[in-house]
Amino acid sequence: MEEMGLRERKKQRMYQDVSDTAVRLFLERGFDAVSVAEVAAAAGISKPTLFRYFPAKEDLVLYRFADHETEAARVVAGAAEPLEALRRNFLDGLERCDPVTGLNDHPAVLAFHRLLYGTPALAARLYGYLERSEAALAEALGGGLDAKLAAGQITAVQRILALENWRRIAAGEGVEEVRPDAVRAAERAFGRLTAGLPGLRGAETE
Repeated sequence: MEEMGLRERKKQRMYQDVSDTAVRLFLERGFDAVSVAEVAAAAGISKPTLFRYFPAKEDLVLYRFADHETEAARVVAGAAEPLEALRRNFLDGLERCDPVTGLNDHPAVLAFHRLLYGTPALAARLYGYLERSEAALAEALGGGLDAKLAAGQITAVQRILALENWRRIAAGEGVEEVRPDAVRAAERAFGRLTAGLPGLRGAETE
C-alpha cells in the first residue's frame, strides 16, 4: 500500500510539473504560439509521454481545475440540505479568495484567468469541465431528471457568480471592494435556488 501511495504521489507530481511548465510557456508566449512538443521538451519528457498524461493541449491548462471538478458533488454527499451546504462552501471560498470564485486579484491568478477566458480553445474546453462537474453533482443529488435539472441550475449560478467577480477584478477593482457585493450576490442567488428547488435532497438522504 505504501508503494502504491508513492507511485500515485509521483504521478500527481508529474501532472503538476508538466502543467506548471505549460502554463508558464503559454503565459509568456501565448497558447497558440507554443507547441505540445515544446512543452514536452521544456518538461523533460517525450511528446508521447505528455499525451499519456494530457490527451489534449487544452488539458495542460485545465488541470488547474482538476480538484474542483467533483467539488460540488463532494460537498452535497451526505448533506441533509444540499443547497445550504453549497451556499456555505461558496461563501467560504469567497472568504478564502479561492480563485474558483473569481474573487482573487493575485497577479498570477489574473494572468491565468486572462489566458483561460481569452483563448477560444480553452474557453470551449472549459465547458467540458463544467458538464462533467454538473453530471457528478446530478448523480450526488439522486441521478434522476429532477436532479439533473437542479444540477444544471446550480452549476450555472456558481459559474455566473464567479465570472462576474472575475470581470470586476480584471477591470481593476480590489478584492475588498468587490467582496461585499460578491457575498450579497451569492446569498441572493442561493436564496432564489432554494425557493425554486424546494425539498432538494442528496442521494444518500432520500
